[in-house]
Amino acid sequence: MILDQRTPIAFLGMGLMGTRMAARLLQAGYAVAVWNRSPLACEALIQQGATALTLEQIGKYPVILTCLADDQAVQSVFNQLQPHLKAQQIIVDFSSLSVEATHQLATTAQQQHVTWIDSPVSGGTTGAEQGTLVIFAGGDAETIQQLEPIYSVLSQRVTRMGESGTGQATKICNQLIVAANSTLIAEAVALAEQAGVDTRLLAPALAGGFADSKPFQILAPRMATHVFEPVQWKVQTLSKDLNNALQLAQSFNLKIPVAQKALAQLQAHQQNGFAEKDLATIIKLIE
Repeated sequence: MILDQRTPIAFLGMGLMGTRMAARLLQAGYAVAVWNRSPLACEALIQQGATALTLEQIGKYPVILTCLADDQAVQSVFNQLQPHLKAQQIIVDFSSLSVEATHQLATTAQQQHVTWIDSPVSGGTTGAEQGTLVIFAGGDAETIQQLEPIYSVLSQRVTRMGESGTGQATKICNQLIVAANSTLIAEAVALAEQAGVDTRLLAPALAGGFADSKPFQILAPRMATHVFEPVQWKVQTLSKDLNNALQLAQSFNLKIPVAQKALAQLQAHQQNGFAEKDLATIIKLIE
């Protein structure tokens, strides 16, 4: 199958990421049909030229893109799609899922001669808006190659990590580093504050050194000033991803104690009413 701007695309899931990614495809001249559990989220995109989609029509779309909340959401939507899928369709899943759920979905899709490609993304809402996401792809190499015209609108780089599920495993490792790092950054900011440091100077002072990182440059200033809006990473999202990391490690009898401790802190913070809040608010738990 040759994919280009004439290929009709179905995009399911108009959350923070999905809306921005669908908008980029529309701007690039693709014909995009959009669906969301609450249809109101599709309104802005329909005004930009997208078509409203019902799941019964899914057979008309050679490429189906999904960007949904979690394992449960993807499984639920896939169950609704299943009776209407046609052989040779490609499902590209941008959601962050467990490896186990991805394996199951890919196998079920394969039985209907549908190719499932896991393509979780990193780069947040800014990356989605600017088309600078990085994509970790798992699944059939030839299909991933074919998807290049679509990927290139959304991302700066796509890396095929291996067979089905390896894209998700890579994203899980990415999130493990970000989540564990963020709790450590909060501890450092809190400690510096107690020691009389002007914590607003931490990010510029440590820039370019061994302790520097993108999360540090984004989180440390927010933690220092207690400015947590707009929300960039939700606590519950990182918590879910870190939980997936622990489950994956457990399936290989691999001990990852640092991640375990970070998850305990994120979960405690979540239970204190911070589930929907920005990751930088973890400083409040430490303080």
